[in-house]
Formats: sequence, C-alpha cells, structure tokens
Amino acid sequence: MIPVKDTYIAACSLTPFIGKGHPDFIWKKHPDFGTKENLDLEGYLKLALTDLFGQGFDPKLVTRGYVGNFAGELFNKQGHLGALVPRVMPELAGVGVGRTEAACASGGIALMSAAEAICAGHDVVLVAGAECQTTVSAREGGEYLARAAHFQDERPIDDFTFPALFARRIKAYHEKYGLPLSDLAHFTMKAMENARKNPLAHMKANKWTFEAAAEGGDHNPQFLGNQELKDYLKVSDCSQVTDGGAALLLCSEEGLKKLGVDKSKAVKLRSYHLATNALGQTEDLTRMDTAGLAFCKTFNDGNVKVDDINVAEVHDCFTIAELLMMEAMGLEEPGKGVEAVKSGKTKLDGSLPVNTGGGLVGFGHPVGATGVKQAAEIYRQMKGLCGDYQIKSQPSLGVMANMGGDDRTCFTALFENMG
Repeated sequence: MIPVKDTYIAACSLTPFIGKGHPDFIWKKHPDFGTKENLDLEGYLKLALTDLFGQGFDPKLVTRGYVGNFAGELFNKQGHLGALVPRVMPELAGVGVGRTEAACASGGIALMSAAEAICAGHDVVLVAGAECQTTVSAREGGEYLARAAHFQDERPIDDFTFPALFARRIKAYHEKYGLPLSDLAHFTMKAMENARKNPLAHMKANKWTFEAAAEGGDHNPQFLGNQELKDYLKVSDCSQVTDGGAALLLCSEEGLKKLGVDKSKAVKLRSYHLATNALGQTEDLTRMDTAGLAFCKTFNDGNVKVDDINVAEVHDCFTIAELLMMEAMGLEEPGKGVEAVKSGKTKLDGSLPVNTGGGLVGFGHPVGATGVKQAAEIYRQMKGLCGDYQIKSQPSLGVMANMGGDDRTCFTALFENMG
C-alpha cells in the first residue's frame, strides 16, 4: 500500500522499558521494595504522551488518535484505552481516540490506522502504545498471552504457550536444516550487546556471555514442561516480561506546517502492508509466510529491494523469530538465516543493522507498545538520536516488521529519511 497522501513521522517518544532484571524495577529483591512502586499502565501512557508533547507540540492540533494495547483487561483490569488518553492528557478531551488490538502487532495496527486517517483527511494524528505485564506471575501471564494463539487448539501445548510454539519452530528448523542450537546465542548476544548501549532498554544492565547463552542449565533454564520441546528453548532465547510505552505524531504535509516541523526533519511513510493468516494453522514451521508476504508487498509498493534498506526493526520475540525474519525479508536464503548475524551483517556496524536498540529480546517487549517503538526507532536512527547505539551512516531507508501471534498477523512499513 502506498499512502494516497504523503504521510510523515514528525516526532516520537519512548519511555524506559523495564521489568525484572532492570535496575529500576521494584520487586522483592529491590532495595526500595515496599516504599516505591512501578508505574502502571496509565502511568506509562501518561509518561509517553507527556514526553511527546513536551517537545513543544500543541495537543490541540491532534484530531484523531489510536492506542495499541493487547491485554489491558487481563493484566490491568482496564479496557477502553482510547478514553484513557484524555484522562492522562486533558488537552486531548473531545478528540476521537480508539484502541487497536492484534496481539503483539497492536502497535503496528495503531500506526496503520493513523496512516489511513491521514489519507482520509486528518492532518495530525496521535499514535501510542502501552502495556504493563508485570502485574502477575510469569505463569499467569503466559495464560493471558496464550489468547494471541488459537486458545482451544494451542493452549494445551504448554503452560508457557508462546515459548512452546516457538520452541516447536526451533525443533522443526533444527531437524530440517541441522542448525546447531547454540547458534541461536548469536542473536541473543547481538540483542544484549545493543541493549547495553541503550539507556531505555529493559536489559541494559545484562551480563550475558555467548558461552552462557549457548547452553542450557541452572544459569539459563530450559523451562518448558512439554518434554518434546523442552530441550529446544532457553531463557536466553526469549524476550522478557516488560512494561513500557511509546508514542509518535503522524502528519500530512499540512500537519507538518501546523506543528512547525520542516519536512527535512521528518521521516516519510513510503509504503506499508498488513497480512493475516488463520490462527492455529501454520503450514510450515520453518518459514514465516505471513511476514514474507507483508515484506514482499511493502518492498514492491515502495519500489525497493532488501539491499536498498539501511536499518531494520523486526519482531524478535524469540531468537528463532529474528532468524526467520531475516529469511522472510529475503536477506538470507532459507536455512541460512543465522548467517545474517554470524557474518556481522546485522550488527551496528554491518551493512543492514537490525534491532539496533536491542530488539524485543534486549530492549524489551511491552506488547502494545512494540510496534510503535519500532517505528520510533527507525525515526531516531534516521535523525541521529540513538546515542551510543547510533549507526555510523545516516540511514535513507528503513523497514519495520511487527508480528502478532505465531506469524498470524504482520504489519510491515517502509520509511524514507527526508533530510
């Protein structure tokens, strides 16, 4: 899809992404346990919006808004999140704001909805995403997140349904291509090394080594109860349980003028695509066909090839997901996805840096915020705002892929730097 009206990111904001393992996360072993509390869902949404409009933009210029969130009713007993926006930012009272949900692609759907609102005639549209998942135990959270799969058919696979679904992919890929399981640690280490450079990352204080990530054990539990899959997934292969928020302003050319943002300071949405396939009916566990379709459509509509892309944000909820994304994108041939990271191609100084701030494994995965964060990270890289993890050459073209469920929904978008 090519937007029928030129559409731009004018500004963005990101909260810290935190959870267990982050030095500021309050839990029973934290020195402030009992005296301080973590932010809640409302708090993260407020922080993201306060930072966004605190950059000098008038909220009254916004005429439409979308909030990505997957499971507020379950984790936080809070739905109706569009109406939560004017609660945390009263200046937006009266603006039409809605919630979007597509599991882990909820933020991407918010971005797509905003782009289509621009094409329908709005000039300044708010895009936000937030999730607060640390309110329950990991096991209870696994029950909630399983609703992003086909609950009746796929929930019984394991108490931790999604880790098991991706362990199933690792097993299938290993059996088909002979991938050494220790090779997945290359993806873990790229994520962790990038996260150490990112002050907003959940895992910014991590001390993972390749040796520790490569093997299971007490230091790196293989925690699945499903005995057929247990050996195929380790903690180091997983994104963490994370809280956080993100926001951006999407604008028409007229909207940029209203905001006082020169076009050279903006990033253009060049093309995008949304693809979905049936829950619980993955045809080939060694491929991400939905993501592949979305990439293909986005590249074709944007008139680019994968070799033209300078930076990418892809959905690495598990290490195998990034490997399969590399193949779905066409960066590597089927069975060769690990070469993208082993060769250095996708590292910060590589020819196509991928997940520069740590991705979902290192930066964190507050589900509803993830897709918005991905677009924000492309913008930040293009505008030189990433500090210690800023890539050396200014990117001209960037792509994101935000996936919901086990490759059941995928939103991809191609961005062009305007200056």
